Formats: sequence, structure tokens, C-alpha cells
Amino acid sequence: MRNILLPIAGAACLWSGIAAADHFVGACECGKADPQHFLPAGDRADHTLGVEALKCAWSKPLDINGDKAKESVATEIIEISGKRFHGNGVHEIAFQSGDKVALPYHGVGIARNDQEASNKGSFTFAEGTGKLKGIKGTGTFSCKSIGDSTNCAVEGDYQLPR
Repeated sequence: MRNILLPIAGAACLWSGIAAADHFVGACECGKADPQHFLPAGDRADHTLGVEALKCAWSKPLDINGDKAKESVATEIIEISGKRFHGNGVHEIAFQSGDKVALPYHGVGIARNDQEASNKGSFTFAEGTGKLKGIKGTGTFSCKSIGDSTNCAVEGDYQLPR
């Protein structure tokens, strides 16, 4: 089937106030989607709707205030129309401390041979636990598929409450 994903990402400031934002960069690799369900939309042959979840490991962990990303899961809904797709999801990242952040995202991409070839998009910080409670920020991601895995580069800015 298709391995269409839109993991996480980061690159723009979205908060107000005079406190400085901190910048981050990272890279993750997401495996084959499991579970993954796609159905024809019914209106034309090349229109498909789907849901999937992908587990990701961090080759270059995000560092948020000294805490590094350990693992994550991206859960998303996807609409495929011909060779183009777009999706919305939430990427939940678990950090070494046990704290977590939820990153709602939106992305668009191109598929080749019923597989994701590339995608890009943006995300925001929605929620955090523990030391990350109240985190704000935004970012971007860019992903490329290689076989059954997808490598993504992420960049963005965050601010923790004082």
C-alpha cells in the first residue's frame, strides 16, 4: 500500500512578548506506517482517503531546554488525489525526561509508484507535559522517502513559560 506520512517539523516564531525564543533543529526517521488504512473516496479513480500511524526515531534529537527527543509517533489523516497528497496529523514526541509534546501539523507532498516521494509542511506546539507544559512555538519539516522509511529534517523556534 502507500507509506504516506507527514511527521513533524519547525521554523517560524508565532508568540508575542519580549522574551527571546530558542531555536532547534532535528532529524527523525519514521518506519512503515502501522496501522494504515486507505479507501477509495468514490468520486474518481485517483482519489483516496486514509489514516495511519508511524513510529519515529531521532537521529538528530530535538533539544528543548536541555531535554532531548527520544521517540515519537505521528498519527495522521491523508487525502490523495493523483500524484499529490495532503495530510493533517499530530506528532507526539517523548523526551528523555519522560515529558511529551504534541505537535499538530499540516503537510503536502508528491507520490511516485504509490509511495511517498517527498513532503513538507508546518507545525505548532499544542501541549506539553512536565517541564514542557505551556510551551509555544512553530516550525517546518521536509521529508524524503527511502524504501519503507522516511527521513525528515525539522527546524523551528519555541518558548517556555517563565
